[in-house]
Amino acid sequence: MNIQIRVAVTAAVLTLAGCGGSSEPAAPVAAPTEVAAVKTPPPVYPIELACQAIGGTTTLKVVVGTDGKPGQVQLVSGSGNAQLDEQAQKAVEGWQFKAATRAGQPVPTTIQVPVSFNPPQPKPDECFAVEERLRRGG
Repeated sequence: MNIQIRVAVTAAVLTLAGCGGSSEPAAPVAAPTEVAAVKTPPPVYPIELACQAIGGTTTLKVVVGTDGKPGQVQLVSGSGNAQLDEQAQKAVEGWQFKAATRAGQPVPTTIQVPVSFNPPQPKPDECFAVEERLRRGG
């Protein structure tokens, strides 16, 4: 390579090296985090339904706000029992989450939450009184 070309290449490399601005490293960007459940007490399972082995799964669409609280809770698919769906929605409205983050800042996030009602096995002792009351029409 002749000397003029070598000087031009060296000058170009030095010029490109200076294009980066300051030599200080960029501040690290916080990794995104996903929404996380913090406090999720189970819904009330009406004893009459549990004793009759009526159960199912309610799926809810939940918008978790930047404060970690459910802002909107909407039914996506029902359990087959309106009372169970209502209890699921009431429970989830009171849940607490850790908000998702982007660039270190909390952001609202929409998630789907299944809430299952599984009839207890064996039946609780109180079912005998409930069944007797139902047989008598009360």
